[in-house]
Amino acid sequence: MSHKLPARPDMGQLRTQAKDLRRLVVGGNPAALARVGEVHKTVDPETFSLRDAQLVIARELGYPGWTDLVAAIGDRADPDRDLNRWLGVQLNNETWDRLDKVTPGSPPADPERLLYGAYASTYHWMTTASGTVANHARGEYMIATAALAVGLPETAMRHARRCARLVDDNPDVATDWDRAFAAQILARAYAATGDLDTAARHHAEATRLTAEVADPEDKAIVLEQLARGPWYGLTA
Repeated sequence: MSHKLPARPDMGQLRTQAKDLRRLVVGGNPAALARVGEVHKTVDPETFSLRDAQLVIARELGYPGWTDLVAAIGDRADPDRDLNRWLGVQLNNETWDRLDKVTPGSPPADPERLLYGAYASTYHWMTTASGTVANHARGEYMIATAALAVGLPETAMRHARRCARLVDDNPDVATDWDRAFAAQILARAYAATGDLDTAARHHAEATRLTAEVADPEDKAIVLEQLARGPWYGLTA
């Protein structure tokens, strides 16, 4: 299946398309499974993630991956666009894509790009007029996650605490999944720094908050992240 990118593409609509595709695949929709099968050699509805769906959308539009699609949309944007917002989105996607590729054997520059990308994305979200405290908190979560991936648990702890504080202090803008993610990253940071008792308490809180996430698609994403390692001995 091949589509053409509209003259004025909307990233929000494309993200919604990816979420809808994921929901259909998880539900076992035959047409959606056939559509995904053109991109992924094997399709398991139980493990099919939002990133998998985003890859399908990007490939159908003629791009190698979601990051390439985001970059192409940025190039087409109007000159008066909110550049900080666009950079925040692009760097956010690049950072999450890179997170899965950084390993202990990666070249030294890869972990640095991962961490700097997380900081840069958060900076642009804090700078744009359309950014909210919730965007800032999500940036702190991403920085903490990246810091753990590159072996900086103390740095991760600082940003995990900042994420949790922003969420706690701004209940009017934080979503139910923001609260679940904040508890989860605190648990992971405490575990990485060796405080397994405190980590266990936050993990229990993260599990409770995840169960309270109202939207099934949001809950699936939070559950997917909660199940990801490493947990630094917490669940051993």
